[in-house]
Amino acid sequence: MKIYIKNMVCDRCCLAVGNVLKEMGLQYESISLGEIDFADHYGIKLPNSIQKRLSEALEALGFSILNDKNSQLIGEIKISCLNYLQDIENPGKKKLSEYISSTIQLEYNYLSSLFSVVEGITIEQYFIQMRVEKVKELLVYRELALKEIAFQLGYSSVAHLSGQFKKITGLTPSHFRLLKDQKLRTPLDKL
Repeated sequence: MKIYIKNMVCDRCCLAVGNVLKEMGLQYESISLGEIDFADHYGIKLPNSIQKRLSEALEALGFSILNDKNSQLIGEIKISCLNYLQDIENPGKKKLSEYISSTIQLEYNYLSSLFSVVEGITIEQYFIQMRVEKVKELLVYRELALKEIAFQLGYSSVAHLSGQFKKITGLTPSHFRLLKDQKLRTPLDKL
């Protein structure tokens, strides 16, 4: 049995969820982004009392259990977008729409419609927001030049990155880098 968790966006999130499960003494098979696999340890469904305690412990850390099918699909779409972003510079990479429909095994048009209705933005707009937040993160670190950031995040050019960045933030990447101490970033789990 698997349960789906909202706001798990990195390996540290998986560690935090793992710590909660250990503290509660719950057995599980694996933890991955957005998902806990309990295998057959608790049958087809977690007992309500355990699920309630787990939900409370996860909410204290900023996570939540996704109970309905649509919420689970939205969570899977967001995780697919995150995984796509992490491997975006891979040559020969599929388009985002192809990647999402192949990982979730559902038609992209259906997923796109559902996402737009529930989230109020398209999957593409959500992905652009994620990408811009990643650009912000890399700008704050000051380890890479803008050209390197553009390449790493799959932009066709620095001009494309700059245009998209300015459209979303209202600032140029250079100006943002100067203002880095003003906490203008949004964590990926808050998107």
